Amino acid sequence: MNASTDRTAGRTNPSARGVDLDRVYIWEAPVRIAHWVIFFCIFVLGFTGYYMYKPFIISRDGSVFLMATMRFVHEVTAFVFIGAVLARSYWWFTGNGWAHWTGFISAKGWWRRGLWRQLKYYLFLRREPSAHLGHNPLAAITYMFIWTLFVVEIITGLALLDYSGGLGHGALAFCFGWTTSLVGVQYVREAHFLILFAFLAFIIHHVYSAVLISMEEGSGLMDGIFTGYKFFPARCIATDPSRRPEDGRVPPSVIARSLEAMEGRKSTSEKPAAGPMPPSGSGAKSTG
Repeated sequence: MNASTDRTAGRTNPSARGVDLDRVYIWEAPVRIAHWVIFFCIFVLGFTGYYMYKPFIISRDGSVFLMATMRFVHEVTAFVFIGAVLARSYWWFTGNGWAHWTGFISAKGWWRRGLWRQLKYYLFLRREPSAHLGHNPLAAITYMFIWTLFVVEIITGLALLDYSGGLGHGALAFCFGWTTSLVGVQYVREAHFLILFAFLAFIIHHVYSAVLISMEEGSGLMDGIFTGYKFFPARCIATDPSRRPEDGRVPPSVIARSLEAMEGRKSTSEKPAAGPMPPSGSGAKSTG
């Protein structure tokens, strides 16, 4: 069998010639909305945050307090960012199999094998990426790490808001004021600033790898973050380990067709091989 055929989920190239593809709904609306809100917030927060660190625009109009405007935009955008992170975190527990936290990290064999295959692909030891309906395990680990940085950035940002605002009391100080007392405000500010560059570096790699994998897989990965749909062989959909029976709006006909194909291949592989054919002239008298 050709290695590019849809043998099992996580081991195939969906765009292989001669393989029929089916559309499956992977990324639900809350996931896509949170993705784009976080994306734009990072750019606004990065721009205004860097200006607060080192003002690079000089206002010649004395009536315009540009620093205050930048800080206001930064703080408002930060709360929008927090809302998007909380909404996406909630969807880790209520979303479909590809949005659920169990689709991001697992101790099962399929997850470990997918991680190793994807690593080999990026190390040029494998020609094709590990095909997964949702995130491949390597991407999932990366997103979990970035999500941890999101939490650190939120904690340090709210701690700085409490400190610079001179509050020192209330819920904000109770929940986050301990950070400046524990390690010092200068280290909190430095960590908050440096994590920004980790986000920017991640965005560059994220866009590059998304375009690369989209071209390699031919599964509509880039389109999927806008529409929610990706394209895979029916059998790849049916055997995906992250898919749950109610997930993905997979038409029953797709699942039925894929299961029939799997049963057909199984019966073919289990059919006993025919024995050697008798000589065509056995039992006949020789004419020689």
